[in-house]
Amino acid sequence: MIRSFVLMIAIALLWLGLSGHYSPLLLSLGAISVIVTLLVTSRMRIVDKASAPYLLLPQAIDYWMWLFGEIVKANWTVFKACLKVNLDIDPGLITVKTMCESDLARTTFANSITLTPGTVTLSVEGENLLVHALYASQTDPEDFSEMDERVAQVFDDHKDTL
Repeated sequence: MIRSFVLMIAIALLWLGLSGHYSPLLLSLGAISVIVTLLVTSRMRIVDKASAPYLLLPQAIDYWMWLFGEIVKANWTVFKACLKVNLDIDPGLITVKTMCESDLARTTFANSITLTPGTVTLSVEGENLLVHALYASQTDPEDFSEMDERVAQVFDDHKDTL
C-alpha cells in the first residue's frame, strides 16, 4: 500500500514536471491517468521494490557514500600504477559469487564493481559474476564480500512489509 502511494506521488510529480500545464482540465486528466496507471499496475501485481525503489533512498544514499569512498581508494591504486615507469599490472579474470538474490541487487552489485577503477564486470550468470581485474593475482573474490553484503542488505531486504 505504501509502495503504491509513493509510486502515485512519483508519477504525479513526473507528470506535472513534464506537462508544465496547470489548467483544471489538464490536472484532472493527469489525475485520471495516474489513477488508471496505479489500477493497472496493482492488478498486474508489479508494484514491488524494483519498480518503486523510492523507499530505499535513505539506505541507498548510505551505500553510495560508502561506494564513493571505495572508488576513491581504488582510484589511488590505479593512479599509482599509471605513474610507474614499468607497468607491473597483472590483468586477469576472476569469478565472484554473489549472495544477492534479486535482479536489482545483482545489477547494482555488478555496476558497483564496474564503477570501482581497476575492475570491470564482464558477465552475470546466475550468482556468478565474471570480473576483469587490473591486479588479478592480488584480487581475491572475497575482496568483494563487503560490497556484496552491503548491496544485499539494501536491495534484497526480505522484510517486505511495505
